[in-house]
Amino acid sequence: MFHTKSKNSSVRRLTLVTAVTATALLATAGSASAHVEVESDKAQALAENVEISFEAESESDTSGITKLRVVLPKGITPADVTYGEGPKGWKFTSADDGYTVEGPAVKKGVNAEYSIVVKQLPDAKELPFKTLQTYEDGRIDRWIELDENSDNPAPFLKLKAAAPGAKPISPSPSESETAPSPSPTPEAAGPSASPAAQAKEEDGDSGLSAGAWAGIGLAVVVVAGGAVYLVRRRGTASE
Repeated sequence: MFHTKSKNSSVRRLTLVTAVTATALLATAGSASAHVEVESDKAQALAENVEISFEAESESDTSGITKLRVVLPKGITPADVTYGEGPKGWKFTSADDGYTVEGPAVKKGVNAEYSIVVKQLPDAKELPFKTLQTYEDGRIDRWIELDENSDNPAPFLKLKAAAPGAKPISPSPSESETAPSPSPTPEAAGPSASPAAQAKEEDGDSGLSAGAWAGIGLAVVVVAGGAVYLVRRRGTASE
């Protein structure tokens, strides 16, 4: 009786260990489901000229990866990113919100690896790089979820705190040179004469002002009117 009881206890323990092991394996598989990995030796906030490496894992047994479309995290602009290296024949193209690297399909079952260089990392704790992974048969894997425990998590780059004294760098000289130059002030451009002022100058050049000529004209009219009046009056008196 004792022997049977001990045997049952051993079975229960074995069953429990098996269940715990299976749960652990499932949890490990879930945490490793980020199929685009990202890493950098200089993963530190405000670090400059940082090379970041990516590895997009192949999940197709029939098609190779042909394109990776990445949306940059807040604090990094497309102008801050330059291409490092990648699969043979692949090209880098900037977009409004990120970039694309694409080219001939890598061999089926082979991961696509490439790198970029970022001018300066933002002051943050982690950076998500949402990625659309395209295969030659048209399949697209969307690694865009911001929850790292989701089924389609975006690759996250964890950053160490910024070094003491580190600051955001100022805009590059090329950016400041392209800024529009201020329009010249009215003083710098020289006073522009108004139409009235121009007319006044022209009147002055002719010797008499416009007011003088108007007075002369009025006097001529008055004199002429007086003469007509006197002639008519004399004619009436003689009759």
